[in-house]
Amino acid sequence: MDDPRHLFDLTGRVACVTGASSGLGRRAAVALAAAGAKVVGVARRAEALDSLKDEIGAGAEAVAADVADRDGIPALVEAISAPFGAPDIVVHAAGVNTRQAADDVTPEGWDQTLALNLSAPFFLSQALVPAMKAKNWGRIVNFASLQTTRAFPGGIAYGATKAGIGQLTRAMAEAWSPHGITANAIGPGFFPTELTAAVFNDEARAQRNAAQTCIGRNGAMEDIDGPLLFLCSQASGYVTGQVLMVDGGFTAK
Repeated sequence: MDDPRHLFDLTGRVACVTGASSGLGRRAAVALAAAGAKVVGVARRAEALDSLKDEIGAGAEAVAADVADRDGIPALVEAISAPFGAPDIVVHAAGVNTRQAADDVTPEGWDQTLALNLSAPFFLSQALVPAMKAKNWGRIVNFASLQTTRAFPGGIAYGATKAGIGQLTRAMAEAWSPHGITANAIGPGFFPTELTAAVFNDEARAQRNAAQTCIGRNGAMEDIDGPLLFLCSQASGYVTGQVLMVDGGFTAK
């Protein structure tokens, strides 16, 4: 048997990561680069992207753009593909949570949440898929959530998009996996990111969330590395249409 470690080697692959300026998106970009991929990070904050490039070094480029701008997708795809060629891997980590209670949801907040969390992963993937089809190889990794299946206070818009991500992932697999493109999602539990700052700033709440897991703690950034590399590499070649919960067993209890 060949050494199975090569299954996780991303040497020669090109990865695009949205939401790469901070949080799990930034961690994803760093992890993919460490596994050998050329990485293009996409986010709105140019300064944060510059620091990401400095952290990774050679083999990393960045594009400052709003992935929720649907009209800008063609130009964005050109910019993403310019440094290293068309991506083999796309990780959709960009997201927003307005945390508006159901009675207080505004049309603007609703539309913003759907545009970034649900519409952007589909339309950017749709635009990148032709190049993946030409290679008969591609990896799409969406970001699901505990709220893909659970209802949290103040999460009606966010939860609706993350439930949609679950079905979007399955539908992407049905459409594109016959062409060598797998589509899966990671469902993180509570990780210390900008998006969850309100949770971690409340120590009692953070401890309650940790107690809800089977493992007994909240997520650390390195906990995402293995699952991400699995879904982005040849190691998951026969896995598609799945939501992998990386939540310490939160959803198991």
